[in-house]
Amino acid sequence: MPVENEIDDLEMQVMRYKPEGIDELVRNTKFTKKELQIMYRGFKQECPTGLVNEDAFKEIYAQFFPQGDSSAYAHYVFNVFDADHNGTISFEEFVIGLSVLSRGSLNEKLMWAFKLYDINGDGYITKEEMLDIVKAIYDMMGKYADPPISENAPGDHVERVFQKMDKNRDGVVTIDEFMETCKNDENITKSMSVFDTIL
Repeated sequence: MPVENEIDDLEMQVMRYKPEGIDELVRNTKFTKKELQIMYRGFKQECPTGLVNEDAFKEIYAQFFPQGDSSAYAHYVFNVFDADHNGTISFEEFVIGLSVLSRGSLNEKLMWAFKLYDINGDGYITKEEMLDIVKAIYDMMGKYADPPISENAPGDHVERVFQKMDKNRDGVVTIDEFMETCKNDENITKSMSVFDTIL
């Protein structure tokens, strides 16, 4: 066996990732042991090393949004799932994020959404951050959206929403402003329940 192959095999062994105990995940998520076992099998099939890097995550995301460019949005979502910011998503990080999105309370889902929009993690959402996310969403939905999306649509949308959320007009949206505005907007609260699922 050539030395090169031995090194590759060694790297794969080092890079393999073992998740924390399933009982721990049952306690930390809203999934049953059986659901977690099913998800883990699927996760390992897609990601044999047990970790997902950003490029692989973007590829997976692109399969769900073939009509548009989902790479920017997938980048932002990846950053929220990658809780320890090490450049990979472990099975734990994946199911903890999925648990919030699919079965979390309204508060938990809104906290997750705030983290998505707070791109730099400083505890505030700026108009620029909101615009980056909204543009990424529009790009992901594609040029062929029905009705067609005008080029000014993301900026117009952000202008309206930001004015509504920035209660004290200081140029940033705090977590409290975000939560209050979202909870008082029936469209937002309804859209949050779209993620509720039973596996």
